[in-house]
This record gives sequence, C-alpha cells and structure tokens, in this order.
Amino acid sequence: MDNNQRTPIISINKNIQGGTPCFVGTRVPAAALFDHLESGYTVDYFLSQFPSVKREQVIALLEEAKRQTALQSVGTVQ
Repeated sequence: MDNNQRTPIISINKNIQGGTPCFVGTRVPAAALFDHLESGYTVDYFLSQFPSVKREQVIALLEEAKRQTALQSVGTVQ
C-alpha cells in the first residue's frame, strides 16, 4: 500500500476521551495497547478486553511504531 493511501489508525477528537488519541471508530486510547504490552499481556488478551478494536488496527499501529523507530534510528525523523 502506498504511504499516501494509509487508512487512519488513530483519531483525535476533543469530544472523545478529551482528545486522547484513540483507535479509529472506538473510545479506546491507543496508549492502552502499549500499557497492556508493557505489563506483559498479549495482543489477544488486549483484543479480548477491548472488542471494539480490530486486530488489523493493532497490527497497523505496531507497524507504524516500528517504522517510526527505524526512521529515528537512522536520523531521518519525518
């Protein structure tokens, strides 16, 4: 998929969770995924706790985080 055609993963809306970045179409903060992973929980467990989040959204967010990390490691932050 072309970078210009990416489907949004995260939305920020001041009327949803006070503007906290959330998975698109949900009220689930994106940070909740990282909190769960940091606490040792699996993606499957996270998805069982937040059924409104789709596996594809989780994978896309993790891939984007990986991409951003790779960009920063070579000094080409966008």
